[in-house]
Amino acid sequence: MKLKSFVAALLLIAAALPSAYAAKNKTKFVPGKDLTLIGKVMPTPNRYARVDTVKYDGFTDYQRRSLNQESSGLALVFKTNSDRVEVNFDYKKRHHAYNGTDVASAGADLYIKRDGKWVYAGSGVPSAKGEPVALVSAMAPGEKECLLYMPLRSIIDEVYVGISPDATITPMENPFKHKIVFWGSSFTHGVSANRSGMAYPLQLQRATGLDIRSLGVSGNSKLQQSYARVLADSDADAFVFDAFSNPQAPEIRENFNDFVKTIRAKHPVTPIIFQQTIYRGSRNFNTDNDQKEAAKMAAAEEMVRKAMETDPNIYIVYPAADTDGSTCTDKTHPSDMGYYNWMESIRQPILDILAKYNMK
Repeated sequence: MKLKSFVAALLLIAAALPSAYAAKNKTKFVPGKDLTLIGKVMPTPNRYARVDTVKYDGFTDYQRRSLNQESSGLALVFKTNSDRVEVNFDYKKRHHAYNGTDVASAGADLYIKRDGKWVYAGSGVPSAKGEPVALVSAMAPGEKECLLYMPLRSIIDEVYVGISPDATITPMENPFKHKIVFWGSSFTHGVSANRSGMAYPLQLQRATGLDIRSLGVSGNSKLQQSYARVLADSDADAFVFDAFSNPQAPEIRENFNDFVKTIRAKHPVTPIIFQQTIYRGSRNFNTDNDQKEAAKMAAAEEMVRKAMETDPNIYIVYPAADTDGSTCTDKTHPSDMGYYNWMESIRQPILDILAKYNMK
């Protein structure tokens, strides 16, 4: 009885005293609406959606309600002197992918500038119970420039950035220049990347300083007029399209010219850089897939080369992930390393094209 009474007394004392750890780690949260959001192709009613599907018609129900609302490619930029950064989301739809991580589909990916370069600082996903996640802690004193990528596949109403209670956090000017609008398939969307910032357009953003606005629409980039109208209305200094990964050869031949025509009506001389689709590992032994993919690549090459004969501002580049499956996740999508290889293979060709237009 005496031992039980002693333990009970200790518990009462502990409960009455403030926890030094809790006091030290108390966090204040700032909503993303108070910080700078980058990566958007256009304004939208929902701050973290990517396409205004009220203004534009022609979308399927899935595209309108789900795909176009996902936050892939968007990021917050801010400065803080906090020793840690936490994050939480108000999810409208929390996504889970069989061929990717929850961190990528539903989490945040943080980079901090050091010696002029964006360096990985931490990533994580809030708990299913709604508890925030710490991305980085125990940082040295001083102000940091931060780049925080949104989830690849979830739909969010708001993001909350957590900092130490005595720290400051302020919105930052967009650190990237030249508005380069990417559009494309699940590859551009970043499917199978381990973290949201590892989608190849975002790797390219950090590596080059280009202001990339990435509109990846997994499984749905088929040179449709609905997306052509959205892209035509975007404020772009250049376009980069992964336009041939989803459609089959007949669709490419049928839709390509009208797709370009719609964009050219509002961007008569803006450079349009098409990417040939990558070689997929599923071709290696599946003869049906091999024939379809070969036909698709041939149609893409034919249509772009023909357009280049009369339009000096159309280009084609050739991304490379792998051909032996060493960086393939699910027969189709690259891993982080595959997306890095993709980014590196198009980096200099794109920079060389942009240099012609004084975008350096």
